Amino acid sequence: MSDLASTIPAFGQAIGLEYRDTVDGMVTLCVPYAEHLIGDPDTGVIHGGVITAALDNGSGWAVRVTEGWDLDMAMATLDLRIDYMKPSAPGEDLLIRAECYKRTKNIAFIRAVAYNSDPEDPVATSVAAFMLGTLNQPRV
Repeated sequence: MSDLASTIPAFGQAIGLEYRDTVDGMVTLCVPYAEHLIGDPDTGVIHGGVITAALDNGSGWAVRVTEGWDLDMAMATLDLRIDYMKPSAPGEDLLIRAECYKRTKNIAFIRAVAYNSDPEDPVATSVAAFMLGTLNQPRV
């Protein structure tokens, strides 16, 4: 999975996104808590845009860990729906767990959860659809 970890997009790098592991087709990523990610200085809560970006990146990574995926193939987010349930706890890392539960020739479907310590107590959840083989690249 070291090849995958080297493919973090620039914005993922800017928020400090780190690959943790892949188990049973489910990828786990981490955004370490950092001062530059705070959206409200009075509370220390991570900005909602960071959560959105982490869920979007995690969804893309979930597609990349599916069997037979070419790491060089491009994809694009078609749809991303996020339900925010509570603020991310100040001072705690944000974890993302994502799974590509269906992949067709042209589209992948992904579920993801953002949480601090327990995925059963989420900060936010998302469902997404990604277009595969963008930029005139071959389709899977």
